[in-house]
Amino acid sequence: MYDVGPAAESPQTEIYNRLWISIAERKLRPGTRLKEEQLAEIFSASRARVRHALTALERDGLVTLVPHRGAFVAQPSIDEARDIFFARRIIEAPLAARLCEIATPAVLDRLQAHVDQERQARQQGDTRAAIRLSGGFHLLIGEVAGSSYLGEVLRDLVSRTSLIVAMYQSRSQADCGPDEHAEIVAAIRTRDAARARHLMDDHIDHLERKLDLDNGEEPTLDLKELLA
Repeated sequence: MYDVGPAAESPQTEIYNRLWISIAERKLRPGTRLKEEQLAEIFSASRARVRHALTALERDGLVTLVPHRGAFVAQPSIDEARDIFFARRIIEAPLAARLCEIATPAVLDRLQAHVDQERQARQQGDTRAAIRLSGGFHLLIGEVAGSSYLGEVLRDLVSRTSLIVAMYQSRSQADCGPDEHAEIVAAIRTRDAARARHLMDDHIDHLERKLDLDNGEEPTLDLKELLA
């Protein structure tokens, strides 16, 4: 499962996850001000817990904290978006190739089970689960490839990608489905490192090509309505 916040079941986790998914689903637009007092009322939580969740979101590049002004949904530039996808290609394609050499049957089963969960979420129309699982696939690649450092770097990149997609992806484009992930897993299962690398590279290129760089700003609805 895609880890999108602090310790499970804590109040700040709920705040983090609800804000994260609202950004990922393009409900909270980049630049939206996130008022602590309003969020505290919405979530029936203390401002200290709200502040903790906002700090975690800032750490993941999804929120900008401005002294004396407050918290805002981050606004990555086009250049920043390109840099994120450039970094992901450099990291993820070689990791997919590495897995062709080191993946155990248990690892292959974990990857396949994850893809199966993605497909089920899509079929059931569970957008929240589909978004988390889609990002979670890439985090799982980092985890099972045996590099804790690259796994942490990838976690940051995947979180930032969610905001970039929320900001720049055309509404006419469908989110990335599990089929490309399934092809990558199949290549890893057959130990075809060149194909796994190529498929991962193409997959990230596909995500980037879906960005609408001429996308204009849209009005953001009231926080209470968005997070109800």
